[in-house]
Parts: sequence; structure tokens; C-alpha cells
Amino acid sequence: MKSLFTFALALVTISTFAQKEFQGKATYMSKTTMDMSRFSRNGQMSEAQKNQIAARMKSFLEKTFILTFDKTSSTYKEEEKLAAPGAGGGRGWGGLTGGGTKYKNTKNLVALESTEFFGKKFLITDTMEVPKWELGTETKQIGNYICYNATLTKDVDPLDFSNFGRRRNNNKEDEKKDSTNTANTEEVNKITITAWYTPQLPVSNGPGEYWGLPGLILEVNEGRTTILCTEIVINPEDKIEIEQPTKGEEVSREEYVEIITKKMEEMRERFRGRGRGRN
Repeated sequence: MKSLFTFALALVTISTFAQKEFQGKATYMSKTTMDMSRFSRNGQMSEAQKNQIAARMKSFLEKTFILTFDKTSSTYKEEEKLAAPGAGGGRGWGGLTGGGTKYKNTKNLVALESTEFFGKKFLITDTMEVPKWELGTETKQIGNYICYNATLTKDVDPLDFSNFGRRRNNNKEDEKKDSTNTANTEEVNKITITAWYTPQLPVSNGPGEYWGLPGLILEVNEGRTTILCTEIVINPEDKIEIEQPTKGEEVSREEYVEIITKKMEEMRERFRGRGRGRN
């Protein structure tokens, strides 16, 4: 009976959406947990030290994003907040990168991201292919919406700090075994994403880079990060313009990763040089 009710509700919702043009605005809360042991050289850290680091990084680990969407396009942007006195910036990489805008057009397969790194603006072009989701049968309710699960396996984002250390292994014996096992090496370079989508909102879209399901994605679990929708407004009173970003030096995702990686390595070498100079 529950399945029949869900199916009927989905049909009514789809019919409503098909009758008119619409827009939507969804608010997402993103929260990332950290392995605090990576901040300690000897692996030992008191609870007070862990709490102190967590408090300093809160604005970096907990963020709010706004997804503005219509039937085929969307923008996803971090909500602007005033930083608390003495708090670190909420931008990525400790304030080195500016919070940008991710744009998707699921009809024309256009994916762009405008962002800033060390004061320079970039317009990143992504290859947009239909994600190979595996649909599940589990259901759960998020707010007023019945959601279904789906999973996706993808490459680990080389710039995702929360996944740093995934390839490292402190056990030398295991590390030796892994070096001769290609399957294991490939495995640690992959991550499984779990998403929860609702057919009650028949929009093939979602937070960040995620899309391609028969309904709006309301929750994403990616490694140590969970992104959860906390509010949805359909057809807000104030019409929202979904504009494709155009400013910044045009680069591919691969080129942008190379630029970031090179700059971070230069910074590491600079800090190492300072450390050697003190000795």
C-alpha cells in the first residue's frame, strides 16, 4: 500500500511540474569529519587538543550551499557568511581559494565552475558525462519527501583534503603487499558515493557535481563528507536568474588540478626552507 501511495504521489507531482515552467531553490548543509591523528606527529593527541583544532576548522568543515535550479540548469554556491572575530576563513585551502559557483546544464551537458586561487580567477570546464548510478531499493524520508538510494563509484578528488591520506599506509608490511597488488592500488583511488533522491521532485539534478537520477538528490554521502538538504522552495516569489559564469581564465579540470598541485608544492618547499634555516 505504501509503494502504491508513493507511486501515485510521484505521478501527481510529475504532472504538476509538467504543467508549467518552474524554478526551485534548495539549501544544503555540508559537514566533513576529520581524522585528528593526522595533525599529530607521534599519533598522540589529547581531547582538549582535538577540540581546539575542531573549533578552529569548524567554518571550513561545516558549510551551507544554495542550489538554484530549473528543469535543465542549475547553480550551486556557498552561502555568504560573516566570519566570527578571530576565526579562520571559510574558504577552501585556508583562504587561498575563493568560494565559487558551479554551473550545470543537464540538457546541453555543460559543466563550469568559477573560482579564485591566490587572487586569480579561473573558469573551469568539466567533462559532463551521464553518471553511471546503480539504483537501490532502500527508502527513507527526508523532510516531506520519500527518497530512494543510489550508489556511484568515482575517482577520488585529488584536491579533496578530507580524503588526503587514503593512499598512505603506516604499516610497512601492508604497504609492501599493496605495492605488488595493482587491484589494491586502484581500489584506494576510488570512492563510493551514496545518494538519496526523490521522484516527487522530478529534476535530474543535485548538489555540486551530482546529477543524473530520476529525481532531485537531497542527500549525498561521500567519504567523510555528508551533504543534506534542509529546505526546498519551489517557484519562489522572486524570480531567480540562472546564469552561466563567464569570468576567469578558461582551464580544464586537469589543468586546474595541476596548477593547484604545483603551487602547493612550492609552498611546502618554502616552509621546509624556512625550517632548515632555523636549524
